[in-house]
Amino acid sequence: MIVRINSNVYRLVLLLLLTLLLPACSDVDMPQMPSQQWQELDIALQSRPSPLQTGMNEFWIIATNPRGKSRNGPWSQAIQDGHSGVYRRAVRISAGQYSVMLQLRRGRDQTVLEFPLLWPK
Repeated sequence: MIVRINSNVYRLVLLLLLTLLLPACSDVDMPQMPSQQWQELDIALQSRPSPLQTGMNEFWIIATNPRGKSRNGPWSQAIQDGHSGVYRRAVRISAGQYSVMLQLRRGRDQTVLEFPLLWPK
């Protein structure tokens, strides 16, 4: 005995699956640290995992000059290469820690930026 299922049932199941998977693509749980300026650079700090956890966390430092800003919206591809302006570092974060300090050097100029840590609520 062969049972035939109407194509509308397939569409309904597909629509239901896509609806259930859509929240997995959202960034609701990913708080963004505000970026800071130094010279003409926009310095952004992102943590992995996001949201932040006690223990080892990976931080991405993304330095963008005015030429490198995305014109297509808030999303841009980041290549994990120091020559492209993306730097990664794993750092141990304790439960009471409230900020991360980032030392930047460019030629003879240098500065220290302090980024607040955004803990999940």
